[in-house]
Amino acid sequence: MSKKKRRVKLISWNVNGLRAVIKKDFFASFHLMDADIFSIQETKIQQNQLTDEMKNIEGYESCWSHATVKKGYSGVGTYSRIKPARVNTALGISRFDQEGRIIELDFGDFIFFNVYFPNGQMSDERLQYKLDFYEKFFEYTDSLKNGGRSLIITGDYNTAHNEIDLKNPKANENTSGFLRIERDWLDRIAQNGYVDAFRHFFPDTVKYSWWTYRFKARDRNIGWRIDYFFVTQDIIKKGWVKEAFIDNDIFGSDHCPIGLVLEIGSD
Repeated sequence: MSKKKRRVKLISWNVNGLRAVIKKDFFASFHLMDADIFSIQETKIQQNQLTDEMKNIEGYESCWSHATVKKGYSGVGTYSRIKPARVNTALGISRFDQEGRIIELDFGDFIFFNVYFPNGQMSDERLQYKLDFYEKFFEYTDSLKNGGRSLIITGDYNTAHNEIDLKNPKANENTSGFLRIERDWLDRIAQNGYVDAFRHFFPDTVKYSWWTYRFKARDRNIGWRIDYFFVTQDIIKKGWVKEAFIDNDIFGSDHCPIGLVLEIGSD
């Protein structure tokens, strides 16, 4: 007996401050994109700063993870029309969990991760923190994948994978975000059964998801692609992934939203 297909639209957006982006028509953009699962990174708010307007969008449940080490830092949030069976916001490692970087939602057919990966530009110590975070996070997701679960891992990875993924690769080869040691991690992910959904559809397309606020970079399209949907290979094999896109026409942050459309079920 055939199972009816179910369409699920997912959006991920580093908003670079939820309070700031709300002043720049966030809710209009949110409704325009009409996602079933809508994830945001770098919310820069604490639990007690969440307003009813932020938490309660009609038709959606929301869940949040906040940094506890300092105010106005990091943080992720996810709005969902689909009720998750389980919500988790921790890796079980305090040095990572205290920065509020992960939301894990179990939707049965797949486990969804909204992640704000660390930025390594500040110091050698923060670069090492970023690499350690990659290590422990993918150690955890591998355990789920190897247990037979289908995974979708989205967010700001803070690394451009290949030269096609940033405007000036040569000038940035010694800059965190395009260091060989960081790019090796994305190679490792790809070799380990995770697929970059945008590149799956568009292997040769030049499109960016982040531009510095300086030098009129977005006007000149001097950008980086550092926001991704990685999905486990089985999701590709099942034919669930129908679209992957980067929406350069949505403004309000130094990042733009990225998206994924799934059709779950079989004929």
